[in-house]
Amino acid sequence: MTRSGERSLRELPAAARQGADGLGELLSRAIAPVVAHDALRLVGTSPAALFGAGSFSFWHGYDPALGLALLHSAYAGDYPLTLPELTKRPVPAGVLGTGDGRRDLTARRLLAEHGVGSALTLALRDAKGVWGALELVRAEGGSPFDHDDVSGAARLTRPLLTVLREHVTSGPLIPAVPRLAPGVLVVGADHRVRAATPQVSWWRKQLRDHQTAPDFTGAAYCAGLSLQTRRHAADPRTGPPLICGPPASHGRWVACHGQPLDGSGDVAIVVQAATAEQLLPSFCAWYGITAREHQVIAQLHEAGAPKQIARSLGLSVHTVNDHLKAVFRKTGAGGRDELVAATSG
Repeated sequence: MTRSGERSLRELPAAARQGADGLGELLSRAIAPVVAHDALRLVGTSPAALFGAGSFSFWHGYDPALGLALLHSAYAGDYPLTLPELTKRPVPAGVLGTGDGRRDLTARRLLAEHGVGSALTLALRDAKGVWGALELVRAEGGSPFDHDDVSGAARLTRPLLTVLREHVTSGPLIPAVPRLAPGVLVVGADHRVRAATPQVSWWRKQLRDHQTAPDFTGAAYCAGLSLQTRRHAADPRTGPPLICGPPASHGRWVACHGQPLDGSGDVAIVVQAATAEQLLPSFCAWYGITAREHQVIAQLHEAGAPKQIARSLGLSVHTVNDHLKAVFRKTGAGGRDELVAATSG
């Protein structure tokens, strides 16, 4: 890695703290000395997200139509480099569509349809789990990604994990935008939206004003949530159809979740301000909050005072207060009221 590349990577966390505007371009510029590419997208999720869809992302030069096509392919089970598959590898990265299987052939066709000659995907993982993915593409006519590129991409894991964490935790602790009434979209068996309540248009406007992903994200997420809702209904052991996005990207914690509509074969996708139950797993993951601290926050919503929390959890009041102080330090919350407000969606 060149000195300029090392310097650019060191500067990325500071850029993430300043906000999402232009971060995709900065990422591309910093990564280019390590792995040459023509376009990228960086997707964030969380180890707490049992359904592995991204909840925010950054793009530079990446064709939104290609992103939509690949997302649909992944949700339909036709994508050969899913995060669960990548994380089984010693180096959790690979070049898309290099094999001869059906999914590889489908991937190569999709890439060619969008003028892409080669694509590389890196799962961003650490000991706690998967936090997102980096996708790099090269245009047709260029050199395909190779083993050296995969090794180079793997060296990006630590700085990119820092970028994602800095982005989420530098967002407003207290929601910056008003809580809207839930909106509902009805998705048919073809995974396309058939109807929507008026509240959905309010959510779309609010999300457009804050989110870092392209406008098509709603359509892609509806398709994914529709498929996952049906999978979960057939097999509850699969991840629940829930996506929870942070305030840094959406202005407030936002939840999208799917529910089957009895008898119709359709799925309802609900878009709402995330509840404490929905957001706490991701909130605690991003802020480095321990399992016991998580319990204390959850009890704070139910019991209120440290004395009641201590009784409920079988702890001393002193220990509860110590856990709360640790949470205040990690989140920057000024006290119990601010913490409750921050984790109430």
